[in-house]
Amino acid sequence: MERFNAAIMYLLSFKVYVLLPVIIFVLALVFGIRVKTAAKAALTLGIGFIGIFMTFGYYVGLINPAIKALVTRSGLSFTVLDTGWIPLSVLAWQFHLAPLLLVLFLGVNAALLAFRKTRTVDIDIWNYWHVIFVSATVFAITGSNIIAIAFGIGAFILVLKLSDWSAPLANRHSGLSGICIPHLSGLAYYPIGVAGNALLDRIPWVNKLNANPERMKEKLGLLGEPMAIGFIVGAGLAVAGGYSFKAAAELAVGFAGVIYILPIMCGILGSALIPVSEGMKVFIAKRFPDMGTTFIGLDVAVLFGIPAVMVTTVLLIPFALLFAFILPGVKFIPLGDLTNLTVPIALIALATGGNVIRSFIIGIPVVIGNLYCASALAPLFTRMATAANYHVEGYSGVFTSFLDGGNLLRAWLAYLASGNWIAIAATPVVAALVWYARKVSKRAP
Repeated sequence: MERFNAAIMYLLSFKVYVLLPVIIFVLALVFGIRVKTAAKAALTLGIGFIGIFMTFGYYVGLINPAIKALVTRSGLSFTVLDTGWIPLSVLAWQFHLAPLLLVLFLGVNAALLAFRKTRTVDIDIWNYWHVIFVSATVFAITGSNIIAIAFGIGAFILVLKLSDWSAPLANRHSGLSGICIPHLSGLAYYPIGVAGNALLDRIPWVNKLNANPERMKEKLGLLGEPMAIGFIVGAGLAVAGGYSFKAAAELAVGFAGVIYILPIMCGILGSALIPVSEGMKVFIAKRFPDMGTTFIGLDVAVLFGIPAVMVTTVLLIPFALLFAFILPGVKFIPLGDLTNLTVPIALIALATGGNVIRSFIIGIPVVIGNLYCASALAPLFTRMATAANYHVEGYSGVFTSFLDGGNLLRAWLAYLASGNWIAIAATPVVAALVWYARKVSKRAP
C-alpha cells in the first residue's frame, strides 16, 4: 500500500499541463487517432493550459498586493488566516484513505459509464482531491472509515451527475466540443445558479436585463467591453489601496489584459480537443452504440475564457472584501483564495447564460455563505492539519480557505455527518436544488 501510495503521489506531482496531455495522448491512441495527430493535440492542450495558468498567475500577482494594501489601509485585523486551497489539497492527498478512494472513484466512473448512468469520462485526476477532502473532513468528524468512504462516493456520484447536466452549457459557452467540468468546487454552485436564474426570471425589470458581454458592448460601446470593465475595476482597487498613479495604471491595464487574453488561451485548448473529441465520438459509436454522447472531464480553468466569468469575478472581488470587513462573525480576510472566485462564478455564469448582472446577483449570497462557512470550519481544518502533522509554513495559528474551505456543498456534508440539525433541515433544500438542476438540463435544447 505504501508503494502504491507513493506511486500515486508521484503521478500527481506532475503539473496539470504535463499530466493531462499524457492522458489525452493515450486516450487519442485508444480512440484510433493517428500518432502524429494525437501528439499534436496533446502538446497543444498542454500549451493551452500553460497559457491559462501563466495569465492567471499574472493576475494573482497583480491583485494580491492590491488586496494587502487595501487591508493595511483599513487597519482591521482578524484571528484566522486565509491560506488558500493548497493546505486543504495537501491534507486530502495525505489522508490515509486517499489511494483507496482514488481507485474507488475510477471504478465508480467506469461502472456508471458501462450502465449509461453518466456521460462524464473524468480524466481530471488531480481534482479528485476536492472529493477526497469530503471524506477527510467526514473522517475527522466521525472517526469512521465506512462513513467517510460512503460520503466520498456519494459526493463523487453527485459530481458526475452535475457534470452531465452542465456539460451542454459548458460546450455552448466555452466554444469547446465534447467537454465537461467534473470539479466539485465549481459544480457545487451550478444548482444554485440554475435556481437563482429561474428566480430572477420572475422579478420584474431585473428579468429584462440581458447583460452578457456581447450585449453590453452593443449598448455601452467601449464601456461595455470586458477589458474596459477590467480596467475600471483595477483602477478602483488601486485607488482604494493608495497606489501611486504609475502603479494604478499598471494594475488597471493588467486587469484589462487578463480579461482579454484568457479567452484566447481557451481557444488554443479548443483547437487541441477537436480531433480527440471527434475520435471519441466515432470510437464510442462503433463499439458502444448504446452509450450515447460522452464528455471528457477537464479542469474548470477551461471556462475562465468565457468573458462573463472574469467580468463578474472582478466586479465581486471588492464586495467580497467589503463583506469580510463589515459582516459580524466573519473571522478572516479572504487574501489567499480570493482570486479563485472564478471557480464558483464559472458554473454560475453557465447557469445564467453568461448574464453578468444575474451572475453578480447570485454571486453575492454565495460569497457571504462562503465567508461564514470558512470561518466556522477553520478550527476543524486546523485540527486536521495538527493530526496529520502538517504545518502551514511561517504560520502557527488557526487557518481556513475562503472558497474551498467555505464550499457550501462540502460544508453541508460535513455538518450533516456531525448530525447538525440545521444541516439535516437543509437536506430537502439541497435535494430540491439538485432536482431542479436536473429538470432544467432535461428540457435544455
